[in-house]
Amino acid sequence: MTEVTLREVARESGYSVATVSRVLSGTRAVGAQAERRVRAAAERLGYRPNQVARALRSRSTGTIGMVLPQITNPFFPMLVRAVEHELHSRGRALLIADCDDDPAVEADRVNALLNRQVDALLVIPVHEEHSRVAVAAAAERAPLVQLDRRCGTGVADTVAVDNAAGMALVLDHLARTGRGRPCFLGSAATDSAAVERRAAYEAGVAALDPEGASRVELGDFSVEWGRDAAERVWSERPDALVCANDLIAVGAIQQLRRMGVDVPGQVAVTGFDDVAIASLAEPALTTVRQPVTGLAEEAVRLLDQRLGEQGSRPRHAVRLAPELVARASTAPRTEEAQ
Repeated sequence: MTEVTLREVARESGYSVATVSRVLSGTRAVGAQAERRVRAAAERLGYRPNQVARALRSRSTGTIGMVLPQITNPFFPMLVRAVEHELHSRGRALLIADCDDDPAVEADRVNALLNRQVDALLVIPVHEEHSRVAVAAAAERAPLVQLDRRCGTGVADTVAVDNAAGMALVLDHLARTGRGRPCFLGSAATDSAAVERRAAYEAGVAALDPEGASRVELGDFSVEWGRDAAERVWSERPDALVCANDLIAVGAIQQLRRMGVDVPGQVAVTGFDDVAIASLAEPALTTVRQPVTGLAEEAVRLLDQRLGEQGSRPRHAVRLAPELVARASTAPRTEEAQ
């Protein structure tokens, strides 16, 4: 079967070979109409890029590296999937590395990906402070975007959800459903997501309960910690457990039900992220939904900008708005339950 050439795609689409090359390589932005027509023509003709020849010509591998804190957290596979889809639509491939929540391993994985000649990096930093040196050094070697988390300001472009806005949505919702004695179950980790969610809870809870900021239990982002924490705090009789992620919340619901506690009659439970398990919990979990597709699109867009530019420019910090998904775990309190 004869290989379809760029020139044939150009003839089919009505654009120049240079424009077709820019669209299909993703090296430089073109107009939306041109991109649609070029990609449609390439699809009709069955064009398949020769990645080896492209790499030799452009010194680009068409590959992006991505370093994750821990692949077992179900939020990260959701994010990886969205990133891979967005990169694929731009003719790029993804290499993934898991660092098991260890900053030293993270630094090794970052260097390994750079040594494999990836064109750019997406990093979800493990630690707000301890990841900084490795991430900053990598950002000097290749375009880099911090995704979901960051390790300080000015290190590299950042794309994340607005954690403070998400926590405000939760606290407002609890107030509307008649809760006034919340407790926060979070992570003692020092990644930026854990720190920001806890800080937002402590800053906003006074509107519900002046003593709410003192009711904070910290462990890790796991179902097991959620179970332990729920049992630990139930003696204080909170009427809401505000959990820093969905895993903690699901563990809390499991333990409360084992103890014979009515959720949501006696206590409401909320999560953060909206992973698949949230809607499968019993009762289904009220949570903050992260705009996963939007995060992936914005991160890849920033990488493309970096790849198409020479020299440095100001770092961008993009925050995307979350959405509250209200489910049965925070149904309004009945008079009997109160």
